[in-house]
Amino acid sequence: MIRPSEPIIIVGAGQAGVRAALALREQGYDGSLLLIGDEPQLPYERPPLSKQVLLGSREPDQCTIGGADLFMEQDIRLLTGVRVERIRREISSIALDDGATLAYSKLLLATGGRVRTVTVQGAGLAGVHYLRTIEDALQLKAQLLPGQRVVVVGGGFIGLEVAASARTLGCSVTVLEAGERLAARALPPQLSEKLLQLHRARGVDVQLQSRIEAFAGTTVVQGVALEDGRNVPCDIIVVGIGIAPNVELAVEAGLAVVNGIRVNHRLQTSDEHIYAVGDVCEFPSALTGRTMRLETWRNAEEQGKHAARTLLGHDENFSALPWFWSDQFDYSLQIAGEPHMAAHCIERPLTDDGLLIFFLNEQQQLVAACGWGRGNSIAKDIKIAEILIKARRTIAHEALADPAIGLKSLLKGTSDA
Repeated sequence: MIRPSEPIIIVGAGQAGVRAALALREQGYDGSLLLIGDEPQLPYERPPLSKQVLLGSREPDQCTIGGADLFMEQDIRLLTGVRVERIRREISSIALDDGATLAYSKLLLATGGRVRTVTVQGAGLAGVHYLRTIEDALQLKAQLLPGQRVVVVGGGFIGLEVAASARTLGCSVTVLEAGERLAARALPPQLSEKLLQLHRARGVDVQLQSRIEAFAGTTVVQGVALEDGRNVPCDIIVVGIGIAPNVELAVEAGLAVVNGIRVNHRLQTSDEHIYAVGDVCEFPSALTGRTMRLETWRNAEEQGKHAARTLLGHDENFSALPWFWSDQFDYSLQIAGEPHMAAHCIERPLTDDGLLIFFLNEQQQLVAACGWGRGNSIAKDIKIAEILIKARRTIAHEALADPAIGLKSLLKGTSDA
């Protein structure tokens, strides 16, 4: 039960936190609502940082999730540049870094994550960058000038998006990836190879199985020393090796934390009055029940909206499918579902070097789909695949493999047909 005299407090003003606040108002909550962020700016979206902001096609004020007027209109009290120091569960309150104490009726943790950093020699040299915030993006953008030699450490999505942007801006770019293929944790080998071919064709020097020993330089970075004895000279290093969830508040408060703040199907933590959403939470998959943590824009959106409903008393399981996209150069990729569940993998070639990959379990049910194509060409197919996954449809291999058979025809019998 929400105590009307005390607010719902949302800690974290990123995508998940803001979406939850707005959804609470959209769903009729008219009580006190407080949104707290530790960054000084208005809340903003992060996906443009590695692409449009670096390329200069989008200014920081075009990345905000609504302006100050929106929060005023919605009667959402927004505190920026404020850090929550402690949760006092025994009296349902939080302590801020300015000494204030605020009582809550329900608490939603949307504290996100922070970049993982390297600890090699030279890690503190000028010219070593990370990318998580608008300040990070603006500092890096100022350095990405034509002719600059850029080394990107990490062949995951953030690293590759930065590499594509830097190359487009006229930089000389080298990607150093420790693994045997690009984005291996998220992509099947076929799409890793597509990414590799694209980047190399556009002039990016991708070096796989390259392990960092040290960053060279005295005060400013001048190169990267690899464990195999090679040295890669550079002017700028961008480290993109993932993020770590900001779980410290939850740990100190005694909430269950494993690979994130553990929540149940309703996004409720081990304290019935506290919920968690977005990059920071570990939740049970709707398809398998196994716990997972997703660092995606879509997950933040969907969990924010679902948490709002749960906070207002709706007893529904979170059932959104995992979905992710990345844009690099003039190509995009999308992934829906959980490819690791697959027993069979079916490829459907598309025109203009595009490719769809379908993943089926042992019962021949579609459990995931990946797409690769120029521009937004695969978006419609992945959307149809999402419907088929949710419907747990049994589909013949031949129908999925044949590009002459429209995927829409496979929807017959589903509620979205």
